[in-house]
Amino acid sequence: MEALDKIDRLILRTLQADGRATYDQIAEQVSLSPSAVLRRVKRLEESGVIDRYVALVRPEVIGLGLTAYLNVRLEKHTESHKRNPMDLFRASVQTWPEVVECAALTGDMDYLLRVVVADMGHYSRFIMDTLLKHPSVEDCKTSFVLDRVKATTAVPV
Repeated sequence: MEALDKIDRLILRTLQADGRATYDQIAEQVSLSPSAVLRRVKRLEESGVIDRYVALVRPEVIGLGLTAYLNVRLEKHTESHKRNPMDLFRASVQTWPEVVECAALTGDMDYLLRVVVADMGHYSRFIMDTLLKHPSVEDCKTSFVLDRVKATTAVPV
């Protein structure tokens, strides 16, 4: 992908604010024709700058009122596993619906999970029956979200 110009960045900001904006609406914002905007958006999609379009759901509105961040430490690689503990963990995380985000970290802990659940009972079941029973997990530490001060999916372009 070649460097983004000022218009590409404005298109991206517009789409991040409203992914359902029409090409006509975007064209008005960026002072181009709708067909020129369409070409630019297609180029941004094909180059991977635009990954996908989604609907953002407010978890608390659908009964998922508790968000937690979990720092997870894995056991070190041992002969008891045919696969690396990190590979096993990464594969398992993909199947856990409570985990909405997982990032590998530097430092004392290996991963940071963002977990969204209905309540403390749901959280407890996830921790005791799923996470801590995973053969690769050595330890975890949890922080619960008290107040969401800023939440955005938009990246600064």
